[in-house]
Amino acid sequence: MKTKRMMAALAVVLFSAVSVYAKDIRTAIFKVTQMECENCERKVKNNIKFEKGLKKFTTDLKKRTVTITYDAEKTNIEKIKEGFRKFDYEAELVKETKEADKK
Repeated sequence: MKTKRMMAALAVVLFSAVSVYAKDIRTAIFKVTQMECENCERKVKNNIKFEKGLKKFTTDLKKRTVTITYDAEKTNIEKIKEGFRKFDYEAELVKETKEADKK
């Protein structure tokens, strides 16, 4: 009886571990033409961080781009664009890659 419980617990742990490693992590680069100055960049940083599913993001003021790494199981490109619209900015997708594509 104890062995069956231990095996069942082990199976649950293994399935959980596999699902963690199978996440669909993607990186997208957006062109944000309204990001013209440091205040605009700060506005982006202070607002976009609250969007669900974002793992990390960086901004490049000179190129007017925002690079976002996100969990595709929790969000998508359209939802991220909508996040920009919430603070009256438009984001145009430049490029998207999957984490597996980088390896």
